[in-house]
Amino acid sequence: MRILLVDDNKTNLSFLTKLVEKLPGCTAVPFLQPEDVLAAAPQLDYDIAIIDFQMPVYSGIELLTELVRFDRYREKPVVFVTADTDTATRMAALNAGAIDFLTKPVNPLEFQARIKNLVALVDARNKLADKAEWLRVEVEKAVVELRAREEEIIDRLSIAASYKDLETARHTRRVGLYSEAIARAYGMEERLCSDIRLASPMHDIGKVAIPDAVLLKNGKLTEQEFAAMQRHTVVGCDILRESKSSLLQLAAEIAGSHHERWDGQGYPFRLVGEAIPVSGRIVAIADNFDALTTARPYKEAWTVDRAVGYIADKAGTQFDPGCVAAFQKALPSILQIMETDRRESQSAMPDSWISAPAECPQSVEAQADYGRASSGASAGQRLAVA
Repeated sequence: MRILLVDDNKTNLSFLTKLVEKLPGCTAVPFLQPEDVLAAAPQLDYDIAIIDFQMPVYSGIELLTELVRFDRYREKPVVFVTADTDTATRMAALNAGAIDFLTKPVNPLEFQARIKNLVALVDARNKLADKAEWLRVEVEKAVVELRAREEEIIDRLSIAASYKDLETARHTRRVGLYSEAIARAYGMEERLCSDIRLASPMHDIGKVAIPDAVLLKNGKLTEQEFAAMQRHTVVGCDILRESKSSLLQLAAEIAGSHHERWDGQGYPFRLVGEAIPVSGRIVAIADNFDALTTARPYKEAWTVDRAVGYIADKAGTQFDPGCVAAFQKALPSILQIMETDRRESQSAMPDSWISAPAECPQSVEAQADYGRASSGASAGQRLAVA
């Protein structure tokens, strides 16, 4: 325990130093001049201060006032040594932050008793602070571990949802990365951008409830089958929304809203404009872009320019204009993600597969336009529920 001693009288300072050195575990830090204390203050380290009340240049109160400007000394206990016993002096010292007094001439027994009690108090407070810091660190570790488990759960569920189709797995990963890039360009805080990246691959989790005969059908879907496919949004939301995890709740929000349209013509709830969660508005663009630029059995991949033009044309009808602007701003990052994914995809394939058409992911609502531009209603239906 380091005890700061400040007294302009050498005899008194030497006397106080000897008294401190008799206390177990205590070290004296003596100063004759208060101005020297202030000069050393940035590096000075002490647990308790014992300060003479009357000193030249700086009085004890003035010295204390300057010391407490440093955060590290603000809570340190201070004892004033004074020959004055009047109430005004003591009130001034208390108002300045003193917690105790020693009256001159200092009685050694009284000094040892008072300072020993103060040392025990400071020691207990330090241990409590150490325990609080330990608890804070442990809580942070637990939060990190919990977060890691949440991310693993989402990753495992995403894998399960795409188990029948490797390209679907790559699609969900790309949609997550695209969504993060758009969210960042939209101006969202970094933690939320990361959460959207982690949660958005769950956007099609509800497809686990769609019969294989409908989900894997290559031909044109009947109206009944198309309606069944659309149910994946509600099913996905129902699967996830009861979770206590904030990440899974965000995933539920995305699953239930990524097929809504800005103009209210989407599904499942026909939400309009800002009534659609911003996470769903962002993922809708990422999902569509990925679908349009990816070759699928029922369609060829669009060029990036064509897909970007399509999304820009649908701003204000299908897509949130603000999110479209963020998408355009994020394009350099998105194109880099596409290229990285292309290289990873090729390196994972046998050489005989590399020439097969593929470039990016699958998607959502290019329905009408793509249906006319390619093989008709079957392709359009697929994109509308992807």
